[in-house]
Amino acid sequence: MSDLKVIDSHFHVWDLVTQSLPWLTGTDGTISHTYRFDDLAAAYAELPGVEFIGGVYVEVDCADPVAEDGIVFDLMAHEPRVLAAMLRSEMSPWMRVPLHATGIREPLHIDAEPRGRCLEPSFIEGLRALAAAGKPFESCNRVDELEDAYESFSQVPEATVILNHLGNVECLSDAWCSVMERMASLPNLYVKVSGYPTADAGFVAELLAFVRETFAADRLLYASNWPVVELYSTFAEHFGLLRDTFGDDEDFFMNNAVRAYGLSL
Repeated sequence: MSDLKVIDSHFHVWDLVTQSLPWLTGTDGTISHTYRFDDLAAAYAELPGVEFIGGVYVEVDCADPVAEDGIVFDLMAHEPRVLAAMLRSEMSPWMRVPLHATGIREPLHIDAEPRGRCLEPSFIEGLRALAAAGKPFESCNRVDELEDAYESFSQVPEATVILNHLGNVECLSDAWCSVMERMASLPNLYVKVSGYPTADAGFVAELLAFVRETFAADRLLYASNWPVVELYSTFAEHFGLLRDTFGDDEDFFMNNAVRAYGLSL
């Protein structure tokens, strides 16, 4: 029986010698050190019956995102398993889009982003510009602003939007379930199954059941959120829970990411 082929649709790497990530000062220190792509590959090598095909680099909310562009360019030049890069820019029709960027992420979940940013005209016109260019938008939102996000995305249904970490779910509230059901109606929205704490097995079981019932199977993406996953779970536990839930479904673990990001393998 062949190994399960896996594309990780959301990983980060950083070098704290050359990069500053101010947000790390607000964490418990667990991930406050350098992470390289080889470390991620080694973590996958520890999983039995898994063939790690590669992954999607997602910007790391560093102090200098323009310098990050160059770092990622060099990474992609030397590591063919970095299959795509979602780099940082401020959404607008005139946004800076690096030539090697698969798409753009403007992190909407950070303190520096004003509330309602995704409803500003420049943001919505930026979505239209990305859609016209055939590039996806990577969306990481505050959970209490998912209503705004839905209103924004629904104005540009032709845009491919990839919603990070189940909308940063905190609990299965009526409000979260309602807005996620509406998100599932958008024709070009994908959602990454990642970002949730795993200590409460009952919560995880209910969460994953809801996600599978609500979203079409071809809209769900496997993502590790490595190494940030170590703040609320472990890489291996998160992967194991998803493999128990989805089995060896190569659409979930690989093919959906190929479609969402337009990858060529």
